[in-house]
This record gives sequence, structure tokens and C-alpha cells, in this order.
Amino acid sequence: MDKIARMERRRFLHFATSSLCGFSMAYLLGSCSEKSQQNVKTSSASASSSSLGIKTKVLHMGYQSSGDLFRNQQVLEKRLEPLGVKVEWAQFVQGPQLMEGMRAGKVDVGSVGETPPIFAQVAGADLVYVVGTQRTQTTGKSTVIAVPPESPLKRFEDIKGQEVCFQKGSASHYFILRALQSIGLTIKDIKIKSLPTVEASSAFIEGKIPVWMTSDPYYAIAEKQNRIRVLRDSVGLDSPGGYYMADRKFAEENPGILKIIIEELQKLDRWADKHRDEVAKLIVKLQKLDEDVVARIMSRRTFAGRRGLSPALIAEQQRVADLFFEVGVIPKKINIHEALLPADLYAAITPPEIMV
Repeated sequence: MDKIARMERRRFLHFATSSLCGFSMAYLLGSCSEKSQQNVKTSSASASSSSLGIKTKVLHMGYQSSGDLFRNQQVLEKRLEPLGVKVEWAQFVQGPQLMEGMRAGKVDVGSVGETPPIFAQVAGADLVYVVGTQRTQTTGKSTVIAVPPESPLKRFEDIKGQEVCFQKGSASHYFILRALQSIGLTIKDIKIKSLPTVEASSAFIEGKIPVWMTSDPYYAIAEKQNRIRVLRDSVGLDSPGGYYMADRKFAEENPGILKIIIEELQKLDRWADKHRDEVAKLIVKLQKLDEDVVARIMSRRTFAGRRGLSPALIAEQQRVADLFFEVGVIPKKINIHEALLPADLYAAITPPEIMV
């Protein structure tokens, strides 16, 4: 067995080395003139795709917001077009719906919070974690548990026995669970009404929802209308943060695409953090929001960068999954390692500086 394992490892290292060389070549080609790019595209796209570990001709990306910078800046298109890969985007109302789209074969890669992958794994989806998200001390300010201004509830502790509206299986599910734990309550101490945030927004503003879990931009929109009073935000509730997920078969056949996705996400976060005014203008344009609403959003938004699937991050995500099982939210205990790629492959596709 040791001999077989060594042979498999040598094969992988040979593949990884070839992939890294291909990535360097793609980067150099990206700096050439448009004419040179066209020549490369027509003469050697197939060879480049092969050396990069890319088999697909179409990348199906899932996203949750019309203001998604990754989509609207077209950074993937700029990297993948010279390699003969087309990018197609599909929008979903929230993370659970995106995970279902991936399970149905409509999404190859997509972005969700920490909770949807756990519920998807319980349901038998064959998916893998690609990259996580860095968090800061202020991460979570844009996600809140709130009531209408006229509500008799004055403190978060008053939530006991109330109907709370959020999408089951979304990041809000972990948020409410941990928030309740922080005051000595359990998920059984509230009544849950499962509804996607986008569908609940108008009803909450009209005062028809007693307690709502929401985030920007809906939080900022309700603020502008003076129709929201926050009971607490999610700062300090030890969420590992969001992830980019991928269909396992797609990930195993296209590690070159995963590497490009991670690189471009990291570069975009760095750019956005240094050009917040430009980002704000883009959000105004793309989401057709008022400037003062976007100013509220940007005051709470962080661009902390990406986080690789290190042992530390894997342990954090396992803790979330274990908690869901311990309190009876999911019917069986799951192992996050079963939704991972090999450690050597993560090392090949992830910048070392984000593997923390």
C-alpha cells in the first residue's frame, strides 16, 4: 500500500507542477496585447486548458446578489476567455437555493454562508469547499435580528416565544442558534417562519413580521424608511464565515479553474478595500439603490480577503456542523472532511498567504 500511495503522490505532484507552470504562462499571456491574446486563443487554447487541469468549456457560476462585484467586474471572463472557457451566471435568492442548484447540476461553483453546505451535505449533495472568507472584529455588523420600531420587544432577551422569520438552512440559522445560546435560550424557545429575505422585506416594513433576521441591502433600505429597530447583530458569534463551494466532479476535473477563481477573488477584495468610493458607485449603479442607502451598506461592509481550507478553518466548520447536530437541527452527524479535496490539491490551488 505504501508503494501505491507513493506512486499516486508522484502522479499528483507531476500534475500539480504542470498546473502551476500553466498558471504562470496564463498570467504572462494576460499581459500581452489583444492581438497576441487572440493568436494564443486560436492556436493553443486547448493545450493551455490541458496543462492547467481544465476540462470544461463552460463554467456555471452561482451568485446571490445583483450587485455581486465578482460577476459585474468580469474578472473571471478576462482570465478564462483566452483558455477557451465561457462563464455563465445564475442568480439565486439565498444560499440554500444555490446549493440545491448545484445538487441539480445547474451550478459548478457558487458563494454561500457557513450553514448551507452543512445542510446540503446532510441531504447527500456531492460538493466540496473551495475557499473561505477572512473575518475581522467588525464582521457581522450588516447582519441583524430586528423588529419594527413600534414593537413591544425592547431587548433581545424578549425574543423568547416569538415568531422569528428567516430562511431555514441559511447563515441566519446559525446566527439565531448562537445568539439564543448567548442568552441561555435554545432554538426551541422561538417559533420559526422560514422565508427568504427578499420575500420578507416588504412584509416586515409593513409591520407584518414581528422579528426578522436580515442583512444589507435590505437592512439599509429599512433603515432609510425608519422601519427597523435592531435587537442585536452577529458580531462576535464565531461564525467561520462564507465559502465558495463547488460540485465535486467539476472540482476534480478543473482544479485550474478553482485556482483562477481564488486568485481573482483575492485580488478583487484587495482592490475593493482600497477603492471603496468606486465600489459604492458600482453598487448604486448595479443595484439601483439610493446613494444614502449605499453609504450605510459601505459603512458596515468589509473586504477582508479570502481564507484557504487550512486545518484551523476545517475545524471551525466542523464545530458549526456538530452544533447543528447536538441541538437537533440536522438529523445526523456529518464529517466536513468528506466534503474536501485532498490537502495537496488545496496547496496547489491556494495562495500560501491565505492558508491560515
